[in-house]
Amino acid sequence: MKSEFVISCVDSSNWPASDMPEVVVVGRSNVGKSSFINALTGRKKLAYVGNTPGKTRMINFFSIDDSWMLVDVPGYGYAKMSQALLKKMGDMMEEYFSKREQLSCVISLVDARHEPTRDDKDMIEMLRSQQIPILVVATKIDKVPKTKRIKALKTISQSLQIPLQNIYGISSTEKLGFEEVMHKLKETLKI
Repeated sequence: MKSEFVISCVDSSNWPASDMPEVVVVGRSNVGKSSFINALTGRKKLAYVGNTPGKTRMINFFSIDDSWMLVDVPGYGYAKMSQALLKKMGDMMEEYFSKREQLSCVISLVDARHEPTRDDKDMIEMLRSQQIPILVVATKIDKVPKTKRIKALKTISQSLQIPLQNIYGISSTEKLGFEEVMHKLKETLKI
């Protein structure tokens, strides 16, 4: 898979002029968005992985196989930021989700070890209200005992009211589940 960084933006004035479909990766801070992007693309340092949550503060665009864009947005639910910065990031995200015509699908990351948060549920509701296709990916599935993984995915399914077959358990460290996610992405994007 050919993947390359395109641009980081704080508002629509810098969005790339492209008609490629865009897949946005969303999730709370520290859920593993950057690790997911790196594992999905097979690149170790395509997206910056920080030791502390809240490192992504812009919208980052990555070209994939010159046929679609993967978009990394700031995580939600991280309280250790100023109110002004939180508002600025919220406005930036709202502008993207409401105005970007190329937005074709959202990959919503949730932590497989925990029930989805109120913020996770709010994000899913917002995406549903805009009728944006959603893939739910449960990260860190390797940290859930094998005998409890189906139960963990069922909990996420029930909490988010998303069919179990539309929830994908993945592990960035063990490279589990990425083929299934990529298959579903290609099916959704029709590529």
